[in-house]
Amino acid sequence: MTLADRLKRLRFRAWHRGTKEADLLIGGFYDHYAGSWNEEEVALFETLLEEQDVDIMAWALGTAEPPARYAGTVMQALRRADYIPIAR
Repeated sequence: MTLADRLKRLRFRAWHRGTKEADLLIGGFYDHYAGSWNEEEVALFETLLEEQDVDIMAWALGTAEPPARYAGTVMQALRRADYIPIAR
């Protein structure tokens, strides 16, 4: 599968999580950052999407410690949540 195909699949999975909150958090994160990802970062995001939404949300909100594989720059960026569009 090409990188473009993987990213297309990841975008769909990021925006169709099951709850609006998870869609905004994870889908917004994807839209903001995916354009600059390398192969390793794409693979890490694919792995992240296998996790439960409640876990991802807890890690992003800081109410639970993420596994070491996500604790680096990915989780720091996810915790900033400055990529989530807020309607005014």
